Amino acid sequence: MKKPLRIVTANKLALTNLATAFALLLVGGFFGLLQGLNRAGVLTIVGGMNYYEMLSLHGVLLILAFTTLFMNGYLWSAVDYVLGGLTKGIKTLGWAAYAIFMVGAILVAIMIIAGEATVLYTFYAPMAANPWFYIGLVFVVLNIWMSGIGVFISAFRWKKQNKGKHLPLFAFFAVGVYVLITFGTAFVAAEVFYIIPWTLGWIDTINVLLTRTLFWAFGHTLVNVWYLVAVSAWYLVVPKVIGGKLFSDSLARAVVILIVVLNVPGGFHHQIVDPGFTEGLKFMHLFMSLAIAVPSLLTAFALFATLERTGRRRGGKGLLGWFWKLPWHDVRFLTIMLAMISFIFGGAGGIAQTNNQLNQVVHNTLWVVGHFHVTVGVAVVLTFFGLVYWLIPHLSGRVLTKKIHNLGIWQTMIWTVGMLFMTLSMSYVGLLGSPRRTEYTTYGGNATALEWDPYLIFVGAGGTLLFAGVVIIVYIVFHLMFLAPKGYTEFMMVEEQEEDAHKTPKWTENWGLWVIVAILIISMGYVVPLVDLIGNSPPGSPPIRTF
Repeated sequence: MKKPLRIVTANKLALTNLATAFALLLVGGFFGLLQGLNRAGVLTIVGGMNYYEMLSLHGVLLILAFTTLFMNGYLWSAVDYVLGGLTKGIKTLGWAAYAIFMVGAILVAIMIIAGEATVLYTFYAPMAANPWFYIGLVFVVLNIWMSGIGVFISAFRWKKQNKGKHLPLFAFFAVGVYVLITFGTAFVAAEVFYIIPWTLGWIDTINVLLTRTLFWAFGHTLVNVWYLVAVSAWYLVVPKVIGGKLFSDSLARAVVILIVVLNVPGGFHHQIVDPGFTEGLKFMHLFMSLAIAVPSLLTAFALFATLERTGRRRGGKGLLGWFWKLPWHDVRFLTIMLAMISFIFGGAGGIAQTNNQLNQVVHNTLWVVGHFHVTVGVAVVLTFFGLVYWLIPHLSGRVLTKKIHNLGIWQTMIWTVGMLFMTLSMSYVGLLGSPRRTEYTTYGGNATALEWDPYLIFVGAGGTLLFAGVVIIVYIVFHLMFLAPKGYTEFMMVEEQEEDAHKTPKWTENWGLWVIVAILIISMGYVVPLVDLIGNSPPGSPPIRTF
């Protein structure tokens, strides 16, 4: 017997965020295709936008816009379903946040397209854009803060109405995500408010290293915000899809707390080659960066325990027999499982960025771009794609058909192969010295540069497959929103714990304590270098525009 369709009060809010996210994915993916073909040496960009404008827009649309809107839509659905619905005031706040985001995104896009903001995604000094570019970024940050406030108020209201109960795990993840991104965006807001007077001509010079430090406190944190969003699906969707149960609610909540508490100082590993910081400070930050691996290792243990237990219940025998009993034919599992496997390699590759000697080799090469696309383009984005197949039908009151399910399998394979082509070739050619952030060139026929060409062809091939994957997933999303048969689709993010799991301790609910601990650890990492940078500020740089 079919369950009655449950009308979700925030479905339009969540669906609007998700629909806009995938529309921007299509545009940003198209620019990614052009860049990939250019790096392969098979496409010369002439007239209109140049390579660097496309690179700036590609980064902003995908790294900021797509991920932020997907996160907002996904977590609005979390708060709405597991916390009993959004109040009228919270829904109004959600719509206002969406409107503010669109204003900011349009300002940023217009400035880049007009050639006034070719500063790439890493928009720190001394490169300077039109002030309206940075003002647009302020609106994007406001969207995040307003969305976070809506989640915090909803969680607080639920706790007040359900005294003594633990916040549902999905809502707990939502709170952790917005706490973490609030810390990160506080740094980038400080950077932007410092840069705006400089670009307006109110101050003559700017402390370049200070802007870099503020940016990377945000830039690296943002990556782990997406990771935390993905982890919520790993803990909650995977057990549901394979017919298992959550290994440990306590461990899952501890992982959220650790990611929030340990994360922000990890951004310093992007500045290992920067002058102006002592070796002792860099050594301390090496440990702080590697500490982020702890919650990842706990997650690997918990998830593979869940997979093995369930596989053995399904008849798996021997050491690895359980592995083949998992539902590999189910696109909801396949996408997320591939994402989890990829993170093993993405996380290991990240060690190169935290180690001084290895960083000297890979810094500012295509290795970094390859690593980034493994961690974000597979581990995170493929998880997002996996959520599409049940979340959007649930919100739109429709069902996933076999035809779309099978198309999803093909999309997953195309995306995975495309990423393998692109990331492996980027990583290898980066080790050979090919720089990042440059369009195709042979440097006047230089022999070393010519050695890169056979590998760069795979960058273009991978980019072509990835854009095909983008087109397919966008079609799937809008089909599930408007064309799929109407019906009931289960909401997957409701936890069911193993019978022998330990009782969740009350200290996991004390977010006030964990925010204080996070602030102390962030202060330990950043107060000394920031005070030194400000107190011993160099002469600074005027605004530089090479475009």
